[in-house]
Amino acid sequence: MDTIDLNGLAVSAQGLGCMGMSHGYGTFDDEESIATLNLALDLGVTHWDTADIYATGTNERLLSNVLATRRDEVTLATKFGIAELGTGDRAGQNVVRGHPDYVASACDASLERLGVEVIDLYYVHRPPGDVPIPETIGAMATLVDVGKVRHLGVSEFDAEQLRAANDVHPIAALQSEYSLWTRDVEDVVPTMRELGIGLVPFSPLGRGFLTGTVAVDDLPEDDFRRGLSRFQDDAAAQNMRIVAAVRDVADRHEVSPAQVALAWVHQQQESLGIAIAPIPGTKRRRWLRENVAALDIVLDDADRRALQGLADEVTGARY
Repeated sequence: MDTIDLNGLAVSAQGLGCMGMSHGYGTFDDEESIATLNLALDLGVTHWDTADIYATGTNERLLSNVLATRRDEVTLATKFGIAELGTGDRAGQNVVRGHPDYVASACDASLERLGVEVIDLYYVHRPPGDVPIPETIGAMATLVDVGKVRHLGVSEFDAEQLRAANDVHPIAALQSEYSLWTRDVEDVVPTMRELGIGLVPFSPLGRGFLTGTVAVDDLPEDDFRRGLSRFQDDAAAQNMRIVAAVRDVADRHEVSPAQVALAWVHQQQESLGIAIAPIPGTKRRRWLRENVAALDIVLDDADRRALQGLADEVTGARY
């Protein structure tokens, strides 16, 4: 597989979002997830993304089963910053933290769970709510200095926040949701282009909706998508028009809607003039193979015109 340069960090052109293997998306099967991780490496999908908040560290521990024997093949990314309160009136709620002491302890805990000595790409999961951004990035830069982290990233930062972070230490990547139905991050692209920062899109398949195979009534009771407005009855019915437009393009190419949605994200690299390395998530080998095959699809001008305005037709907020 080709590689993408994220401001000095080479990653596979398509990565793997690992959250759904342990968190958020219904039932889990560790055996199938581990098989999917191994197949990913065999297919050249070497950029793996996780976070300490995914099932409270369980996802990082899951990855450690493969990292134990194949660490050198993986460009490993994890995130810190979203912490669950354990006591008091707000027990169970999440807060966004970035205090330097917390940054250091979170990194050490992730290293232990992952069973590795260094993290290739370390993200702050959201703009910190307890200290100014430069304090958090400064603490992350210290982790680079001591050899625990190789490159820094930020997630869901706006242009001003991104510039404030990059002023402290070079940022390799901005991770944000980006797909045919979510294009908010394009407002940040001019700053990213100026600073040479790459984009790592999460949920490039619209949390599965753009595949045309997901209906909220069929989701497990504990699947977090049941609470998302775009998946609710009236909104979902309206948003199926978007899926229909994607399917029309897919039928012309004799591929799946998911593959068209992914191919569009990949080809946005040319349109936006920045490095883009999406991390579609899956916990099954079947869908991993399908996602990788999307790299071979070339959308023409007619396809792109048919897809270009779909984000303007979405009903419902992201969260």
